[in-house]
Amino acid sequence: MSEYIQTIRVRCPRCGSSSVVKRGNHDGKQTFACKDCSRRFFNSDDTLDGRAKQIGAAVNMYYDGLSYKRIAENIAEMFDRPEPSKRTIYTWVRQYTDKAITAMREYPAHTSSEWVADEMVLRVGGKKYWNWNVMDSETRYILASHLSLRRDATAATEVMRKARENSATIPKRIKTDKLRSYNEGIDAVFGGEVEHIQSEGLAEQLNNNRSERLQGTFRERAKTMRGLQSRQSGQKFLDGWVINYNVFRPHEGLKGRTPAQAAHVYPPFKEWEDLAKPRTRAFTTSNEFKKQERTRPRPQRKPFKTREGSF
Repeated sequence: MSEYIQTIRVRCPRCGSSSVVKRGNHDGKQTFACKDCSRRFFNSDDTLDGRAKQIGAAVNMYYDGLSYKRIAENIAEMFDRPEPSKRTIYTWVRQYTDKAITAMREYPAHTSSEWVADEMVLRVGGKKYWNWNVMDSETRYILASHLSLRRDATAATEVMRKARENSATIPKRIKTDKLRSYNEGIDAVFGGEVEHIQSEGLAEQLNNNRSERLQGTFRERAKTMRGLQSRQSGQKFLDGWVINYNVFRPHEGLKGRTPAQAAHVYPPFKEWEDLAKPRTRAFTTSNEFKKQERTRPRPQRKPFKTREGSF
């Protein structure tokens, strides 16, 4: 029977350096020393890599529909550590969702000539909201998901505006149902550049199975959204879930690719864990640290005042 060997990359928890050497044992545990900043540490889940793995797993489980309590239990079991608090899980989800949303603004999708738009009812905190979605028909990339109290032209315009901002290209046509609000929304954002195709019973008359599939996908997350208390928290969840769907979830219909890959969107992260990893280190060597200290501008002294004036 072959032995399974796992290679663990050790990083310094202070500066993120991988220039690390073994430096004895303490209470039966291997200790390490960083050659860059001289920090000594254990190779535990408190290191930067270990913490990133925990954060990535927690955020991924959240968008898979698990509760904060269940996520905490799983993290404790997976990483052999005490359960993190629900507040900690909440902070991780919020912080790294915000980070992903900000990063994705720099990576618009290259879409096909046809988009599909649809709306459905979701309940957030026991209240009824309309969830508007726009998806590229070919790549299945969700361009926008918007939550509103009303099913009106203002909401239709907002979801089309978001979709346009997230796309590097303009479609030739957009397929929707017979809701009149779409006419105003598409005209306000695209003018006469886009053909608007409307039909009663979108999936049946336009043979648009992707629209039904999109609605079903969002309904899977409806149970999780009931625990959210406001439109703002519901919108934040949708924005994070859309990134999870577009960037991290391969699709059989796309031959194992993610919608982001199909739409030529390549952000600098391939999983939630990557967002929690250190990008750069503050200093690489102690000599560089001293050099930066010498070149740092010193604050100017305030003049010493006397009764006659100042020097």
